[in-house]
Amino acid sequence: MEEQWIRDVTITTGLVDTYSTPTLLRLLTGRQIDTGQFVTHRFSLSEFDRAYEVFSAAGETGALKVVLTR
Repeated sequence: MEEQWIRDVTITTGLVDTYSTPTLLRLLTGRQIDTGQFVTHRFSLSEFDRAYEVFSAAGETGALKVVLTR
C-alpha cells in the first residue's frame, strides 16, 4: 500500500473493508483474480467527459466498471 501512496494512486472501493484491500491488491497484481469480466467500458483520458456520462447513466448504458487509460 505504501508504494501506491508514493505513486499518488487513489483506490476507491465500495462494500470492501480496508482490512481486505491489501489482500485484494496482492491477488490482483499476482493475476489471481480476473478483473476483465467487470470492465464494461474503456475510454482514453481524452474521452473523460464521455466516460463520465456513460458511468453516470449506468442504468441505461449497463456500465459496471469504466476504465480510463492514457
